[in-house]
Amino acid sequence: MPNTIKNRIGSIATVFTVAILFMACQDNYKRVGEEAATNIYPEGIAKNFTLTYTETIKELNNQDSSASRVIAVLKGPLYENYENLSFKHQIFPEGLLVDFYDDDNKKSIIKADYGIVYSDTNLIDLQGNVVLESHDGKKLEAPQLYWDRSDNWIFTEATFKYTNPEDGTIMDGEGMDFNRDFTFFNAHKTYGLMTISEEE
Repeated sequence: MPNTIKNRIGSIATVFTVAILFMACQDNYKRVGEEAATNIYPEGIAKNFTLTYTETIKELNNQDSSASRVIAVLKGPLYENYENLSFKHQIFPEGLLVDFYDDDNKKSIIKADYGIVYSDTNLIDLQGNVVLESHDGKKLEAPQLYWDRSDNWIFTEATFKYTNPEDGTIMDGEGMDFNRDFTFFNAHKTYGLMTISEEE
């Protein structure tokens, strides 16, 4: 009998010792800096891609077919899709080129060194040597532009250079907003030289 009690006490002591060791091995280290960052991986990656966006000319029925028209063609060396995150977005880390077409099928282009599309807000952030050229030769250059796709509205608080070959003017400024067709243009602050042609 005494050996049985000793064995039981020894077993209980062993169980408690192992439990204490497991609790002591718990990771209570507080991570900071780069260690604390959560690894984020894209849902998809595309290299040397071309995306063509189209829309139908008229509304379709369930058995109808109709011609569609191209509204934009997006090209770039790298595309990363983060639609799997709570704040959905898509990144173009090595730049992008967009050809977009108006209702009369006239092409305008946008180029940038970096781009990010926020899916939930329909906002596009273009950064680095952003150039927007309209089909009629108007050109806007800026270090950063935002494009609200919902309203087709483009704006920036950064410096810009706007060239209009129709009237031969070049405008430098800081901060502006305008619609996609350049039919409305609001410069917040302008400076530098502006060439204005006069009729005789």
